[in-house]
Amino acid sequence: MKRVLALFSFLAVSLTAGAQFHYQDYKNPEMMRHLNRRKPARKEIILPQVNGYNVYKADLHTHTIYSDGAVLPDFRVKEAWLDGLDVMAVTDHLEYRPHEETMGDYMKNYIDGSGKVVKNNRIIDTPPDKDGIQVDLNSSYERTVKLCESTGYGLTIIRGTEITRNGTTIGHYNALFTKDNNTIYDPDPIKAMRNAKAQGALVMHNHPGWRKTDMNLTEVDKVAYGEGLIDGVEVMNTDEFYPCVIDRVQERGLFISANSDVHATTASDYSSEGNLRPMTLILAKDKSLESLKEALVADRTIAVAFNTICGSEKLLSDFFKASVSVRVIDEKDSRGRATIWLTNNTSLEYHISRAGGNMVYLAPFSTILIKDKSKGRKIPIVVVNMFCSEDKHPEVVLSY
Repeated sequence: MKRVLALFSFLAVSLTAGAQFHYQDYKNPEMMRHLNRRKPARKEIILPQVNGYNVYKADLHTHTIYSDGAVLPDFRVKEAWLDGLDVMAVTDHLEYRPHEETMGDYMKNYIDGSGKVVKNNRIIDTPPDKDGIQVDLNSSYERTVKLCESTGYGLTIIRGTEITRNGTTIGHYNALFTKDNNTIYDPDPIKAMRNAKAQGALVMHNHPGWRKTDMNLTEVDKVAYGEGLIDGVEVMNTDEFYPCVIDRVQERGLFISANSDVHATTASDYSSEGNLRPMTLILAKDKSLESLKEALVADRTIAVAFNTICGSEKLLSDFFKASVSVRVIDEKDSRGRATIWLTNNTSLEYHISRAGGNMVYLAPFSTILIKDKSKGRKIPIVVVNMFCSEDKHPEVVLSY
């Protein structure tokens, strides 16, 4: 009898536990919903304030189906929010838009013999561009902004476009903070950059080593840099890393950047492998377009991708010191050493070493214990996964 009661008790507990995996729909009582199907949640990336500036997570290089991306702006907005971004630039290609032909074939029954678009039995008389193609190169940005405003994601969206020419002999350049993408194109890429600058745009040199056998400037690059048309450079793009660019941006007073250049999805490219998407950290007073642009002009940026962090030595040092707190647990042990806790209060990881010693891993939101017997109560640390030059890591002095 006891065994039978125990069996009934076990079944009752099991059924009760099983019921916790579902709940009743509030409109349809005969329909259940799976409790484990949860609403998508934003990944919060926690970073410190640095020198009185907020640190905003930005991706300054993205693509949608309006050029050669795989998704609509609708998806890009939600994706950026879920990935923890604060800022996203929409930079569909200026010249390379392969999906137009695909969609043109799909919509051929909507176009009459005069080339005018027919929808719902009426003609939409849109002005063609100078090539006779009825496109508006501001559409992806405008749709992205509209979606962002209606969804409450709170992202700041930067209007931009990618000036796309032969990657081997010319290069690619993002125009950021543009006013009208329809008036930028020129057969001469230098003139296209000038057109963008005339609108007050900033021009970023994209993936400067892509499809090349070295990091030498192309002839077009030399003219663009020589005229002062370039404002920033990508030191990291997707999985590419160009260490010599760190020196280039500092020598020329340009902003440094790391971006996803996403065409597919960041889930397939990054988060499925446990990685954050590449980001440009912008140190600004707020995330208005004016403040963000001012920060880029002032070169207050840090590039982050695959746990590699690049920037100027001072900015990286200040960022690290703002990220890590120092706590004295014991002033002096039996060997005269202080016992120190170093706590990483951010979502980034650090690889550090002391006085040429072995490297120590400081994981996000974790604490490590170190011993110190220096008389000046100062701990010199080299942050090995930070690069302030092609072959140099910043040395940070922590006081306690």
